[in-house]
Amino acid sequence: MARQRISPILFFVFFALAAGCFLDEKPRNLPILGERDVTPGGDTLYPVVPAFQFIDQDSQVVNNATFAGKAYVVDFFFIHCPTICPKVKANGLRVYQKFKDNEGLLMLSHSIDTRNDTIGALKRHAEKLGIECKKWHLVTGDHDAIYAIADNYFSVAKEDPSAPGGFDHSGRLILVDKNRHVRSFCDGTNAEDVDRFMEDIDRLLKEK
Repeated sequence: MARQRISPILFFVFFALAAGCFLDEKPRNLPILGERDVTPGGDTLYPVVPAFQFIDQDSQVVNNATFAGKAYVVDFFFIHCPTICPKVKANGLRVYQKFKDNEGLLMLSHSIDTRNDTIGALKRHAEKLGIECKKWHLVTGDHDAIYAIADNYFSVAKEDPSAPGGFDHSGRLILVDKNRHVRSFCDGTNAEDVDRFMEDIDRLLKEK
C-alpha cells in the first residue's frame, strides 16, 4: 500500500499553528516589577512598598496590616480633578464591581489634595461612588508621605500650579501582591487596558 505524503504546505501550516499556540500561552505568574538586587549570597531582593499609615473615609487607620495576606489595587487622585480622575474612578469602579466579593483583593486610593480632601469630603465622595469602606479605602494623611510613596508604586504625584486643578498625577491603576511587590499596572483612563489589567488581577489571585 502506498504511503500518503503530507503536503509540505500543509505541514508548514500545521507547524505554524502549533508554534503559535505555544507563543500565545501566557506565563503562569505575573512578573515582579522594578529593579532588583542580588546579595553576595546569591539571593534576589525584590523592591517592596514601604510601611505606611494613612486615614480613610471612615476615620480608620490604613496601613500595611490592613492589606496583610491580600493583593490590592492602588491609584492617586483628588476629588475636584477636572481631567483624568473621573475616567480613572469610572474604570476603578469596574474593577471594584468585578472583585467586590473576592476577599483576596482590596483597593486603595490616595488623595493628593491633602488640604481640601478632608475625611468628611472623602466620606461624601465614597458615598457618591457607592463603595464600601472595607473594600475600597480612600485615604488622606501627611502630605509628604503620600507624595513620597507614589514613587514606590511607579506612579506620579506632585503639586504643579500650571497643571489643571493644580496637581500633576498619573492615571495608573497599580496592582500590588500580598508580599508588597508591584506586579502590574494599566492606564486607568483606557477601558481596554483596564480589561487587560483585570485579567492580570485574575492571574495574580490564582497564584500559589
